Amino acid sequence: MIRPEWIAADWGTTNLRIWAMDGDRILESRSSSDGMGVLKPDQYPAVLARVIDGWGKAPVIACGMVGSRQGWREAPYTATPTLVSPHLVAVPGQDVWIVSGVKQMDPPDVMRGEETQIAGLLKRMPTFSGTVCLPGTHTKWVRVEDGEIISFQSFMTGELYSLLSNQSVLRHSVGDGDDPAEFMRAVKEALDDPTASFGRLFQLRAGGLVGDLTREKAGDRLSGLLIGWELASAKGYWDEHEVMVIGAPRLFALYHEALQGIGAASSVMSGEDATLAGLCAAWSNLKDTL
Repeated sequence: MIRPEWIAADWGTTNLRIWAMDGDRILESRSSSDGMGVLKPDQYPAVLARVIDGWGKAPVIACGMVGSRQGWREAPYTATPTLVSPHLVAVPGQDVWIVSGVKQMDPPDVMRGEETQIAGLLKRMPTFSGTVCLPGTHTKWVRVEDGEIISFQSFMTGELYSLLSNQSVLRHSVGDGDDPAEFMRAVKEALDDPTASFGRLFQLRAGGLVGDLTREKAGDRLSGLLIGWELASAKGYWDEHEVMVIGAPRLFALYHEALQGIGAASSVMSGEDATLAGLCAAWSNLKDTL
């Protein structure tokens, strides 16, 4: 029988990932498709009980959209600048704590889930100061100094890629890319001249109709253009700063490749590893108060 000291949970919009923990050691992991997007607040306890069945009772620390206004219980945002130390909100009547997100008032921005990954980075690398890039549906660029989140900016790059490749006319022309050189050419075009390169989006459609542009190369070019425009806008975050890219392997590889290709210093870390390390940091803070 698994008897965890505590339970870590990454409860997002579409999925729940959960780990039985003994300190920092994983005893077992499980997952479920019961994300925030399909649950009402009163359904969370039953889902949690089902997913951890057989583990017995243990404190649960959860991060992600479970703490949103539409989630189990809203965990209010903490305002920048803020220490990279997970702020926890208790769920009444449950042995569950939810990590608060972070907000920025000027210009307005929010994150929920990424703050836990940044805490995980600092658990692994306590002296890190620089920029953290967290690619995803809404990519975050975050300035971290002396253990604090100073500022950040969100980019809808992942969502735009999904919309353009699945719902626009480009859906007929874009496939999975497999040509790093084509991707990097598009990144540099977008970064060097964002205005002119914006006019090349429809060429991804036309190039397949009247030229020899393959679906794979069109996919590389779409990714490269979108990431290049993002890099142009986020230059203040990566120019002359060390960048740590945290995310899923395919995404962090694209951003790492793009940053390396334009001469920026970057390293990578698994998003799952960072999330779990951040939840471990939260448990270290909580356990002494129980």
